[in-house]
Amino acid sequence: MSRLRVHRESHLVQRIGWLRAAVLGANDGIVSTASLIVGVAAAEASRNDVLVAGAAGLVAGAMSMAAGEYVSVSSQSDTEKADLAREREELSDYAELEREELAQIYVERGVDLELAREVALQLMAKDALTAHARDELGISAIASARPVQAALTSAVTFAAGAALPLLIGGIAPRDAIIPIVSAASLGCLALLGAIGAKAGGAGVLRAAIRVTFWGALALALTAGVGKIFGMAV
Repeated sequence: MSRLRVHRESHLVQRIGWLRAAVLGANDGIVSTASLIVGVAAAEASRNDVLVAGAAGLVAGAMSMAAGEYVSVSSQSDTEKADLAREREELSDYAELEREELAQIYVERGVDLELAREVALQLMAKDALTAHARDELGISAIASARPVQAALTSAVTFAAGAALPLLIGGIAPRDAIIPIVSAASLGCLALLGAIGAKAGGAGVLRAAIRVTFWGALALALTAGVGKIFGMAV
């Protein structure tokens, strides 16, 4: 008798933890630093002032992204741990009721009641907490919160994204910093949007247009503000 071969699949949802933080970090790095450079340049500041502002924005933004992601994802992690602790107590005190509750979940998904009870019995015999975490609470290893991973990913990708407009601002002629940095940043945003969409299995064109639109809006607004303050000074 031939053995059945295990068919292993790699699903896009497995990337969601790091992909979201990476795309968000890189987008923010490009948009915020490019906008800062364009805004300061529009205020008729010197090249040195423009670069100092951009470098400060890179460091501050990377740290802000890391702290924000860590706090946000830590809150999610704390909630998951609290739910798991409560579920562990309920499994200890009300094992039969919890098994029936799990069976009813499977019934609602279309499984016959007797079969659902047998499935619940076998799953709980193997790992009751994991079964309830996955099917009752919706907590799985793939989607579970990872604060350190999210913080590091956001900080590194923000810095990488911010380095691009900063580098271009440093080599572009002073009189052409605004158009060159703007064009290069929008092009990179479109590319990043397309790459993120491709990695996540979404529509490439729509993602590229979406991120480019918001990037152009941010650049236009900060350039306008810089121009107004530059004239006032």
